[in-house]
Amino acid sequence: MNNHPIEALLRPPVELWSTVVAYSAATVAILAPGSLMMPPGIAYGAAAVLAMMGTYRARQAFRVLRYQRNMRRLPTYRISSKNIPVSRRKLFLGKGFRWSQKHTQRLRDTIRPEVQRYVQPGTLYQWARRKEVAWESVPVLCGVARLIRTRGWWNPLSPLPSVGGKPALHAVELEEQDVWMDNAERVGHTLVLGTTRVGKTRLAEILITQDIQRGDVVIVFDPKGDADLLRRIYAEAKRAGRADEFTLFHLGFPQVSARYNAIGNFSRITEVATRIANQLPGEGNSAAFKEFAWRFVNIIARALVALKRRPDYQQVRRYINDIEPLFVEYSRDYLSRRGASGWQEQVTAIADKISERNLPAAMRGRNAEAIALMRYLQSQDFYDPVLDGLVSAFKYDKTYFDKIVSSVGPLMEKLTTGNIAALISPDYTDEVESRPIFEWMEVIRNKGIVYVGLDALTDTTVASAVGNSMFADLVSVAGQIYKHGVSGESESTPPIISIHADEFNELIGDEFIPLLNKAGGAGFQVTAYTQTWSDVEARIGNRAKAGQVAGNFNTLIMLRVKELATAEMLTNQLPSVEVFTLMSVSGVDDSSEPGSGVDFKSRNEDRISVSEVPMLAPSDLITLPKGQAFALLEGGELWKIRMPLPTTDADMPGSLAEIADEMERTYITNDHWFRSENAWWSTDAEIIGSTNALTSEDVRAGS
Repeated sequence: MNNHPIEALLRPPVELWSTVVAYSAATVAILAPGSLMMPPGIAYGAAAVLAMMGTYRARQAFRVLRYQRNMRRLPTYRISSKNIPVSRRKLFLGKGFRWSQKHTQRLRDTIRPEVQRYVQPGTLYQWARRKEVAWESVPVLCGVARLIRTRGWWNPLSPLPSVGGKPALHAVELEEQDVWMDNAERVGHTLVLGTTRVGKTRLAEILITQDIQRGDVVIVFDPKGDADLLRRIYAEAKRAGRADEFTLFHLGFPQVSARYNAIGNFSRITEVATRIANQLPGEGNSAAFKEFAWRFVNIIARALVALKRRPDYQQVRRYINDIEPLFVEYSRDYLSRRGASGWQEQVTAIADKISERNLPAAMRGRNAEAIALMRYLQSQDFYDPVLDGLVSAFKYDKTYFDKIVSSVGPLMEKLTTGNIAALISPDYTDEVESRPIFEWMEVIRNKGIVYVGLDALTDTTVASAVGNSMFADLVSVAGQIYKHGVSGESESTPPIISIHADEFNELIGDEFIPLLNKAGGAGFQVTAYTQTWSDVEARIGNRAKAGQVAGNFNTLIMLRVKELATAEMLTNQLPSVEVFTLMSVSGVDDSSEPGSGVDFKSRNEDRISVSEVPMLAPSDLITLPKGQAFALLEGGELWKIRMPLPTTDADMPGSLAEIADEMERTYITNDHWFRSENAWWSTDAEIIGSTNALTSEDVRAGS
């Protein structure tokens, strides 16, 4: 049938007639060969030939019937997580087929009015759906309604699965196969688009399961804090024998969460100020305040590192509100390191002579020792960039200083209020605290699994700030891996680091872009999930920059979307194809010649016309059933896939409480980390005030 220009599958299965005739004739030939005037030997041979022909025609009829059945209801596809196939070289996506011109032709055939009875559920099905609602509260008949809405093989009127959409999008191909994506392509990053509740999280579970089973470093960012996703990740880690490598960081459950210092690890000291300032608005008049905030946070961070203290949000908040204690502490430390003789006596003498009345307005109300230290330092021929920044900040009028850093104050309040303060500003010297502190480089070295729940539904600002800081930290780690490898020495093959960012439009910022376009060589492969591309554009606030992000995703998987512009991200990348249209033409001509003997002529024709249409239209993506997707894989090959529906595995934790109990049993405290000989302050590196003074190796605290 495929050799004909027009492939007719939406029609009555006429092959059944020849099947019945062939089998009937074969039966007669075997049972009564004499009625066909054949000797038994020839009759048996004829019966064999007729049976073969009947079988061939029956297969053709069955193909047509199966095609038409799938148009209304696809067979259910379920698989448990433990049965998901895992390959070292390939990534399993589901079942499907490669989309071609043939499937576009078949899809266009389904919209013709004369074939709707083969595409839409029948009259009896529609009657059953009406009656199950009408009889729902009627005595006696309510039992009948309950039966007809029960899904089972015995019920020919059972309702369709609640996946919605248009089954014809997948039914246009009968021969499905397992769809695999080459793992080497994942380093080009993958973008998954789909509206709410259409299967993004299920697809994430399938991909994460394979990454865990394969032994990759797995980092999952979940702004919502999806409990099902957390339970799935933990169950897979346990099944793979990697439960000890699992780390839970959750802003919504601080009592069982591991701790993380969002600004405590960096390659350059300026990253601390950048991670904080990037959370502030930068449009219009806010840009100047953002730059002021960056400068003063950078001054504080440089001073803390020079004092061999790890920066955190608590300290930044404290010294943004009052920089005087930091100035005094650093000044004393600096003068002690310089070995200046008699500076304590001179500072005390200057402090004794200070009169509040004679002080400039900006200095009134300040500590006398702090003013004396400033005057002593200005009288000496000392220069230190950190000290210079602290002096300039200290000299500002308090009211004016509060105004120019007012934008960073509310952010610091949000990040240091409540139980989460101890999570993102951990106290490294607390011997009682049992929750571990994790760092990305240690996670990568240990091939860990990290679930990051940011609880964005409770506080978007805190979730975004922590998420962006983590991305910036990962970019910094990628730079270290590029230069030094994971173990500190250059390595030819970096580890595979699989990052899954659900609802990544909640997290994306300037830190996310270099993670996409520069971290691939360090083994980072990002899979990002979001609902519409407009969410990303709105978050970034710049259409060109959003296009820059989109250009860094080499693989695109699109589930059902409701925004036309998002659907066009895929359809605009596809070529046009030629489709055939069958046109019926009939006509009558009369004759005006009396002697011709012909009064009229009639004709009936079937014409085949060819037109060029898009391979897929945006409306096709808007009508996708749940759990189905189109994917552009490996250089633009278009595949139609459907993911397996979830099943309840016996080893899945029943609730978050079970995970919490297990995590509390397996947590190992860091009580005595600061007594280690490898503590970061025991390094021999000289701390200086330049922006490139320290690397994260110099300020890493063992955990």
